[in-house]
Amino acid sequence: MEFQDLRDWIQIADEMGELKTLKGCDWNLEIGAITELVHHKEDGPAVLFEDIKGYPKGYRVLSNSLSSRKRLALTLGLPPGETKMDFVKIWKDNYKKIKPIPPKFVKKSPLFDNVYKDGEIDMFKFPTPKWHDKDGGRYIGTGSVDITRDPDEGWVNYGTYRVMIHDKDKVGFYISPGKHGRIQREKYAASGQPFKMAMSFGHDPLTFLVGSIEVPYGVPEYEFIGGVRGEPFEVIEGEYSGLPIPANAEIVIEGDVHFDNPKVEGPFGEWTGYYGSAERAEPWVQVKRLYHRNDPIILGSPPGRPPAELGWYRSYLRSALIWDEMEKAGVPDVKGVWLTVSGGSRLMMCVAIKQRYPGHAKQAAVIASQCHAGAYLGRFVVVVDDDIDPSNTDDMIWAMTSRCDPAEDIDILRRCWSGPLDPIIHPTKKGFNSRAIIDATRPYEWMKDFPPVAESSKEVLDATAKKWGQELFGSNGKK
Repeated sequence: MEFQDLRDWIQIADEMGELKTLKGCDWNLEIGAITELVHHKEDGPAVLFEDIKGYPKGYRVLSNSLSSRKRLALTLGLPPGETKMDFVKIWKDNYKKIKPIPPKFVKKSPLFDNVYKDGEIDMFKFPTPKWHDKDGGRYIGTGSVDITRDPDEGWVNYGTYRVMIHDKDKVGFYISPGKHGRIQREKYAASGQPFKMAMSFGHDPLTFLVGSIEVPYGVPEYEFIGGVRGEPFEVIEGEYSGLPIPANAEIVIEGDVHFDNPKVEGPFGEWTGYYGSAERAEPWVQVKRLYHRNDPIILGSPPGRPPAELGWYRSYLRSALIWDEMEKAGVPDVKGVWLTVSGGSRLMMCVAIKQRYPGHAKQAAVIASQCHAGAYLGRFVVVVDDDIDPSNTDDMIWAMTSRCDPAEDIDILRRCWSGPLDPIIHPTKKGFNSRAIIDATRPYEWMKDFPPVAESSKEVLDATAKKWGQELFGSNGKK
């Protein structure tokens, strides 16, 4: 892989023309607002903030690292393909080949440039943004990973869960129910065992990406990262926690989790585009060790009103996972899956199939809505024929409006897996929601008699785009 750490990645992204550097920005709302502006533009640039107001020269923040297909391909070491569905398929095919590789423990790390213990710790020394106006505080953990060990089974989880600074040496963290880190946290709370954890706030985007997607239960993310890289991921053993910490990280803390006197965490603008959960009492971490490189870089990935970075990269990756899980469940001839960015890569999904038998579309919809990668906090699943590009919203809506009879082709699944961030569910009923599954395919029983599409053939369109696309659009006309 081309990069070893975040700094290598930044240099390569800059050489690709995928990075913008801004100087003199304010940590208080301005960095967050700039990040929103680039989030809302498809393939918007990564932004490196330098000379941040009120902080030493060299202390930096990187945001929007993964919202373009080119940067996502760089991060995964894959070709970007020519279309969205190309890359979804490339990732799906490569995902199945990934074999976890055990990490390599090393003794040296640039994290040891600066080491602080107990009374020396000051979490406010970093230019942590206040991302949104109504946030309850400054969130240093948005592109971060929390590192925990299962108390019963012993495996280690890297999970991306938001982290808020409470005080110089105290941080709060929220994990949604059902997530691997939450399951582990509940085990510690129930058993009364001491709960030590580590948190990394700056690292290469692959580490963040793997921490924020669905990796099979019991598979440590650092082994999955090694599998993606094709070589062992280098880690150090935390001095205080004994946990495996990314050796090339920028900023890491270790500490003790406290359950008995929870602190108010939130509110925080989330991926649904709302403050879907109010402030609440949550466990917190007493920071016992702080490590950081010279001139440290925070990796930021704040959620917010879609489209946002989280939606861009997760739409590619989660769509591929759902496609793979559908095939493993026995659904034949799946031709594409796309979770819309405007739905936060969860709330609306489109699946394209080549219909083979009666009920094929319904089977595809139900399984897509309930497989592991698709089950959490979904809302709509639309199934279309294979002449529809599921990543093209216009195509999807055309199919819905012309091939779906609402009275016949829409079903509702009730009491499905939701969570506290679901904005439409009343606060007293959080945890469950419903799903609409929409059959927007040609009716199977008279599919051959369905009106033909009024457009040129694919061969004619492709040849015409090849001949005139550059002159008309400055490209070959492909999406």
